[in-house]
Amino acid sequence: MPACAPTRNDHSSRSSRPSRASGFKRPHSPPPPHRRRLRVSGADVSASITVFLIAVPMSLGLAVAMDAPLAAGLVSAAIGGIVAGLLGGTPLQVSGPSAGLTVVTAELIQLYGWRTTCAITIGAGLLQVLLGSLKAARSALAVSPAIVHGTLAGIGVAIALAQLHVMLGGTPQSSALANAWSLPAQLGRMHPAALAVGALTVALLILWPRMPGRVGSTLGRIPAALVAVGVSTAVAAVATPGIARVDLPSWSSHALAELPDGPVAALATAMLTVMLVASLESLLAAVSVDKLAAERASAASKDGATPCRPVQRSDLDRELRAQGVANALAGLCGGLPVSGGAVRSSANVRAGATGRAATVLHGVWILLAAVLLVTALEWIPLASLAALVLVVGIQMVSFAHIRKVHRHREFLVYGATITGVIVAGVLTGVAVGILVAVAIALHRLARTRITVTEQDGRLLVSVRGQLTFLAVPRLSRLLNHLPEGADVVLELDGFFMDHAAYETIQDWYTARTAQGGAVVLAGRSGGRIAEPASAAHSCCRPWTPWRNHHCHGRAGHDVSDAAPPATTIGDSMSHTAQAHPTAASPAVTAASVPARPSRHQLLSGLSSFQRTTAPLVREELARLATEGQKPSQLFLTCADSRLVTSMITASGPGDLFTVRNVGNLVPPPDTESAGRHDDSVAAAIEYAVDVLQVESITVCGHSGCGAMQALLDAPPEIPPTPLWRWLRHGRPSLERMRSRHHSWARIAGRLPTDAVEQLCLTNVVQQLEHLRAHHAVARRLASGTLQLHGMYFHVGEAQAYLLTEGASSGTGPDEVFVRVTAGAESEIDPQSPSRAPSRTCPGPELAASGRPDPALGV
Repeated sequence: MPACAPTRNDHSSRSSRPSRASGFKRPHSPPPPHRRRLRVSGADVSASITVFLIAVPMSLGLAVAMDAPLAAGLVSAAIGGIVAGLLGGTPLQVSGPSAGLTVVTAELIQLYGWRTTCAITIGAGLLQVLLGSLKAARSALAVSPAIVHGTLAGIGVAIALAQLHVMLGGTPQSSALANAWSLPAQLGRMHPAALAVGALTVALLILWPRMPGRVGSTLGRIPAALVAVGVSTAVAAVATPGIARVDLPSWSSHALAELPDGPVAALATAMLTVMLVASLESLLAAVSVDKLAAERASAASKDGATPCRPVQRSDLDRELRAQGVANALAGLCGGLPVSGGAVRSSANVRAGATGRAATVLHGVWILLAAVLLVTALEWIPLASLAALVLVVGIQMVSFAHIRKVHRHREFLVYGATITGVIVAGVLTGVAVGILVAVAIALHRLARTRITVTEQDGRLLVSVRGQLTFLAVPRLSRLLNHLPEGADVVLELDGFFMDHAAYETIQDWYTARTAQGGAVVLAGRSGGRIAEPASAAHSCCRPWTPWRNHHCHGRAGHDVSDAAPPATTIGDSMSHTAQAHPTAASPAVTAASVPARPSRHQLLSGLSSFQRTTAPLVREELARLATEGQKPSQLFLTCADSRLVTSMITASGPGDLFTVRNVGNLVPPPDTESAGRHDDSVAAAIEYAVDVLQVESITVCGHSGCGAMQALLDAPPEIPPTPLWRWLRHGRPSLERMRSRHHSWARIAGRLPTDAVEQLCLTNVVQQLEHLRAHHAVARRLASGTLQLHGMYFHVGEAQAYLLTEGASSGTGPDEVFVRVTAGAESEIDPQSPSRAPSRTCPGPELAASGRPDPALGV
């Protein structure tokens, strides 16, 4: 089934942007002013059937777990699918009986009875509608993810303990602690038939999606929940006909809500608890659905799938109002509390749903099943449903979430929340988690100031201080109100960023850049920000403090006035998280910078390295010291002080075997200079190729090379000095440039700016020919185990160019240097002549003869 990929829009012209009337909803923009009719596609029908087959046994199982009327589970599933599906702000989210409220609802039924519990559900739904109308949904994101996941994990533990009793043929106790305490006694009087049916259900739930081979891939399309319940029902019908089964009462005796009867404060607390858990579960599921839909669209785009209408991003306030309406109706009709479900919603997305039609249709199918399939449903063993809910409860304790909160140093909050939920209940557990989170945040927290200013035609969003979940609502609101189409620089100045803040910035960045916006993330002052290591989008190293080296030991220089450097999101987020100095190098006047580095500056730089960088690289260097160097590249470049090889190649210790000399020259083999062999560079090449077994060699020239200028200005009589004896190896480059047997090199579709730049480019090409003449290089090239690359770095533009071969212009092969852009690793193949971009085509001056304009002066 093809996945739906959102259509990309070219933001270079306003005419290509989708109009508001088209129904396209940009991120963080209000929903379209009108509603379109419900579209139903074949993918939606197929997805609705898949979700229906999962939802029916799960709804019955949750009703059993809550000790509620079984029909109430079907009522909630139908209302959640139809009502929340039609009104909700997350088109692909599927709502139904809330797994997160299993323990709470079971306790309410025991305390107040079923009909009062329905009234409490109505009150909770009205509270949700009120909060959604007050635009409070985004404020729910202020709750730390550690608290949310800890609450759900605690509920999952309580569910698993209760349903384990049912699987053993017993009856669960009133609390998680009581269930754990009585479990040994229950094991002594377990019912073998119930245990066998439950174990079969669990085994099928686990093994069915993991079947190998083509047969497993085909059968895996059938929902595991349906297979597990269906097979266990058939086995129980044959092997244990007397086992306890589902008992659906007549709809004529279905119990509806009544006026609540009990202490006002206790009832208000119950409504607040139901509202809080249902809202958090729904909003968390909505965010997850957005991510799943974006991943599916990205995968479809990479696979070349046909674009279709884009899926709308979630409107959380609308979703909260819809959940409130669904809960009010569910309580009024005698149903269980409703919330968005992660299991049902993820199944909906993966089944290929394209809109809310799949959610609504799934509710319709459940409604029809509740009327027409009562006899079939009554064959299902209670032990099978208990096993299904047991697995759902275990899955709510996610080890991925545990690893995340541990990396973000929030495991104490997570553990406190779980303990509170298990010991004292959901509301108390949430309160305990919040108190612990606030205590930890106060320990870390400095004042967070967020300002927006306009600077050089761009919006500069400055975040001063630490970013925790407390600052997320304000940061999210400010980012969402930035004008569309404006270039944005987000400057982060702090030493801590928690999971909620990181995800807010990451989601905003992804949404804005997907719509064509230009976003630059930058850092100011170093510090430690808790970011998961897997979040870094590249192998960025945190040991590049050169960016603020001008600030070391300079009296009278104000670092606070420094402008942030332009970085990619991977560089900014990864480097900031790893706590290296991120202050940008400011514009420094000649009066404020000494002409030469002093001894004091050298010592200052060494001291800064030992203080800030050495602790970060010590472990990596220790590993390299033990394992030895295994670089994959030989990088041969000029000794010019402006070339920082680790900077322009984003490399670190152990990556490059670097050889630097004046003019990035490679003397041909057996070259003699003043009667002596010049073997220094040749020795390095032999060692890199034969001993280190490098996979590639790069010759890198640069703009404004003093060696090339010296060759152009060479006097008739060359002085017999070591420098001029060395520069003689550059004479073949000068002869190549002046020869009419070779076309001039071109750079990104233009002529060189002057003779010096032309010689710098030609010198790279000539030194590659010298490289090929070395025996070790020639042997590896012949075997296909070595590659040669040419590179040119324009210092003033901070722009790299790669050498490729263009089409012949009639006098020989053209040498073309192609601009390297972001993402160029997937766009430029220096070895492939056919992939040279059209922007490198020769200009009018080269079209006829491939020779330069004589006005350039050579």
